[in-house]
Amino acid sequence: MDALIVIFLSGLISLFIAFAKKPVLVLLTSTVGLLIAIALFIAQWNNPVTLFSYEGLEFTNTALLYSIAASIFALFSILIGYNSYKKQPEHTGEYIGLLMFSLVGAVCMLAFTDMFMFFLGLEILSLPIYVLAGTNKKDLRSSEASLKYFLMGAFATGVLLFGIAWTYGATGTFKIQEIGDFIYNNQNTGIAHSSILYVGVLLIMASFLFKVGAAPFHFWSPDVYEGSPNEVTGFMAAVVKLGAFGAFMKIFGIAFPDLHAFWAPALVIVALITIFLGNLSALNQIHFKRLLAYSSITHVGYALLAVLTLSSNSIENLWIYLFGYGFSIIALVAIAKLLNDDEDKISAFKGLAKRNPFLATVAVLALLSLAGVPPLIGFFGKYLVFADAFTQYPLIVIIALANSGIGIYYYLKTVINIFQKEEIEESKIEVPAIHIVVLSICAIAILVGGLVLSQYKLL
Repeated sequence: MDALIVIFLSGLISLFIAFAKKPVLVLLTSTVGLLIAIALFIAQWNNPVTLFSYEGLEFTNTALLYSIAASIFALFSILIGYNSYKKQPEHTGEYIGLLMFSLVGAVCMLAFTDMFMFFLGLEILSLPIYVLAGTNKKDLRSSEASLKYFLMGAFATGVLLFGIAWTYGATGTFKIQEIGDFIYNNQNTGIAHSSILYVGVLLIMASFLFKVGAAPFHFWSPDVYEGSPNEVTGFMAAVVKLGAFGAFMKIFGIAFPDLHAFWAPALVIVALITIFLGNLSALNQIHFKRLLAYSSITHVGYALLAVLTLSSNSIENLWIYLFGYGFSIIALVAIAKLLNDDEDKISAFKGLAKRNPFLATVAVLALLSLAGVPPLIGFFGKYLVFADAFTQYPLIVIIALANSGIGIYYYLKTVINIFQKEEIEESKIEVPAIHIVVLSICAIAILVGGLVLSQYKLL
């Protein structure tokens, strides 16, 4: 709870400091605030005593682990966007403040204990992103992204509230642990569940599938990814997805595990459709962020296997998977931003190996990690999720592995562009110091993160 307050206050102070029109002060405030928050999260590990507490939020080790990752990705998103933000000193505080407030929502979604706090966290997470998606006023695609994300998000919120209301009607409580206990006790005593409960579970699941971008609730993803500024795209792909999956796993792992036989078949179908649709749609993409969007949809399908499995290792496996995915996405959107290609074409990467070997190296590592090539962190994350799911869903894992082969094809197309010789001699790309730091950390995490994390039991 202390770290959450620090993040909120840092975002609030950033808004007021912006009046001085000195962007570096805003950056310094947010960076220090996030570093302090990360330190507080770490200090709270196995130590629940804090200055502030609230019964609606419980920072278990799982919540802390996911919150640390979300804070790191939020910090990187702010850093790679700084050079754009400082061009409008009067708005720098607004951009960075909104990202900080969205992170507050993500942390609430990871630590909630009742449906009220979950809903508040979801809205706090989403509302700033609706605004940030449309901040590139010179590009009509940005306005379209903002409007489309807002309308689809509002509809999904309505579905969620309807599902929560039906679940409350069936169980008489909003606390997820009490919901889980109610369902467990009914099954043990042979009392039949109300049909209202089943409808509520399906509606809640549908709202989650929208937030993570699973098919058939994925239609917003390509347009929103393409139209949003690069740093906002990175934030959505890393932080928003991390928060949504953390909450997904929490609700269905605590409140609805005893209804697994009911909701799992529907999720199996969704996961398969998502994997195929994401991969096949990515094959012929020529725009880089649309490629990342469809790649993201595919990765959602893989990550859903962890939710399906619900084993003792599923939460940790999912975290490692999303941790590696986040570093790769942040690195790629940062590099795409440096290429300064308004058309966002994959061909903009052509000749990057000659123009800037450092950027080319990081880009190749990130792409191969997304493809699941060993020994990169993306391989370890995918291996852990697939191996855990194989005991219960061997056929689905085999299909997912076959689809990974399809994914390697379109990732390698971008890699080939990076090493392809450019017909017209291009000038070298200058990389700001902030980007060098962020990209270096991402490269190190991608290279050795999987090896390090696989040696330790985190939870």
